[in-house]
Amino acid sequence: MNRFTLPRDIYYGKDSLEVLKTLSGKKAIIVLGGGSMKRFGFVDKVLAYLKEAGIETQLFENVEPDPSVETVMAGAKAMREFEPDWIISMGGGSPIDAAKAMWVFYEYPDSKFEDLITPFSFPTLRTKAKFLAIPSTSGTATEVTAFSVITDYAKGIKYPLADFNITPDVAIVDPSLAETMPKTLTAHTGMDALTHAIEAYVSTLHTPFTDPLALKAIHMVFDYLPDSYNGDMNAREQMHYAQCLAGMAFSNALLGIVHSMAHKTGAAFSTGHIPHGCANAIYLPYVIKYNAKTAEARYADIARSIGITGTDAECVDALCKKIDEYNVKLNIPKTLKDFGINEEEFLQKVDTIAELAVGDACTGSNPRSITPAEMAELLKCCYYGTPVNF
Repeated sequence: MNRFTLPRDIYYGKDSLEVLKTLSGKKAIIVLGGGSMKRFGFVDKVLAYLKEAGIETQLFENVEPDPSVETVMAGAKAMREFEPDWIISMGGGSPIDAAKAMWVFYEYPDSKFEDLITPFSFPTLRTKAKFLAIPSTSGTATEVTAFSVITDYAKGIKYPLADFNITPDVAIVDPSLAETMPKTLTAHTGMDALTHAIEAYVSTLHTPFTDPLALKAIHMVFDYLPDSYNGDMNAREQMHYAQCLAGMAFSNALLGIVHSMAHKTGAAFSTGHIPHGCANAIYLPYVIKYNAKTAEARYADIARSIGITGTDAECVDALCKKIDEYNVKLNIPKTLKDFGINEEEFLQKVDTIAELAVGDACTGSNPRSITPAEMAELLKCCYYGTPVNF
């Protein structure tokens, strides 16, 4: 038996934030990131709409770009003290992901973070609160997904948490928020959305329900991302919808080893954090070449759907070249070496990272199996830019 789960309600379009006026409830805690939503006036709008709805509010602010276990626990504590019946999170993927995890520890204070690492093992939620998500970036699609990524900085590991329980009840996809994204963030989140859609399409768990969503998202990203990057606000709006469609697809079809690698390398190096979408963009062409041994026809489907012609192998090559071309347009490096990761440190850590990546929750639905030794070799290809021929 398969399952397809989305939020009950998705409101979209300009000024869709106004639907908050109609929300029914008593108390809402609003989980925020570093302050951009305040600076651009969106927090004031949300507070005014909730006041109009008769809902008492409290803010939990300053969730870091890659939310930590400690931040999750602090937010859950604030929720237990305030006792909201709505958890509302607004911003990029980080505050929304953090709020999803906080939700669990609000409703189940005795749970341990380790209990959540096993995919689809969460306790039943909505015993105290419902969840509403408002994304400001066009990539993670966490507003419609069953996923949350939390970082254990003591171990240097990002944990993708997965359970349909944490799929939000309501998503508000208002493109006005996405208009505030800086250029680099627009590039990284856009390539994250493309990776979501491509990995969902070739996943071993893809279905007739997820395939159309994934393909439409892929078309829209290729059509609109360069213009969105260059400041076209109509393209920015379309990218906000494209990433949401990609999220609907991958939340139900799951992902693959591009994400496994990004999760386990993002916080692994002393030379600095690798932004998630940037890591995905670097790894995606190499992983397509690796997976093509078993999923060539699926990748060829994607290529043909965007107008590429030729044999299956030619289509896969052309698809990889197109992704490389987009990375150049978006000023994304081709390799980890170009990104600035220290070679000595990379070689010292690559075998450990490879083992962790193979054990990542996203690896199970990848179309081609992979061993730690093969993963280490693939990571080396991504570091040096060498061909994937195994």
